[in-house]
Amino acid sequence: MGTTWWRQHPTALVGLAAGLPLVWCSVAAQMRGEVTAATAALVLVALVVAAAATGDRLAGLAAAVSGGVWFDFFLTQPFHRFTIEDSDDIEVTLLLVLVGVAVTELAIWGGRQQAVASRRAGYLNGLMATSQIVSAQSSSAAFADQAAAHIAELLEVDSCRFVEAGVVRPDSAALGPDGEVTVHGHVVNVERDGLPVLDELVLPVRHLGRVEGAFLIVASTRIVRPTLEQRRVAVALANQVGAAHAQQ
Repeated sequence: MGTTWWRQHPTALVGLAAGLPLVWCSVAAQMRGEVTAATAALVLVALVVAAAATGDRLAGLAAAVSGGVWFDFFLTQPFHRFTIEDSDDIEVTLLLVLVGVAVTELAIWGGRQQAVASRRAGYLNGLMATSQIVSAQSSSAAFADQAAAHIAELLEVDSCRFVEAGVVRPDSAALGPDGEVTVHGHVVNVERDGLPVLDELVLPVRHLGRVEGAFLIVASTRIVRPTLEQRRVAVALANQVGAAHAQQ
């Protein structure tokens, strides 16, 4: 619920992240005799961490900057002015902002790592699913169609279909066994340029060094940049089809 809300309302999230430090500092200012500046700063750090934990960089930065500004305004002398006379207060304010920025970046990095782990789990699930099909599927053609659908989804391309050996043009763009894409013998920087859009990309289907067929991959409507890991998983799926095809 919470994650869905802040992803659907990013503007409200940023407003909340910037507003909560203001509310807390104004409340702490009314209790200066009971709440020390150090305690107020720790609460502000907690608010910044909460904003950064959403994975929204703008929200985390807004909370960090807001915390530093309102800490200066309400809790450092002279009060209710955007000036600081004490060097210790200057250090606390700067550290508050820097810690907020650092925590925000760490939270975003952690979110990216989690996303990578989720994608890897998805790739493994796809391989496991096709392996189960190999053991249960009596028709290699049906298995090839299923694998083609997996490859199209994995690489985020327009379409993928299986063809028998000998149908493919020898000068076509190719996805090699190491996951590299070549066009006329030249390696393509897929991370930068994406998959070829003007021609079909050929993914050979091999078993024990022999070409059993190929998958023809089309990515013509938009530029897609599958990672090397994704491309290698596609090669692994093709090799499973090659093993099944050779057994027929």
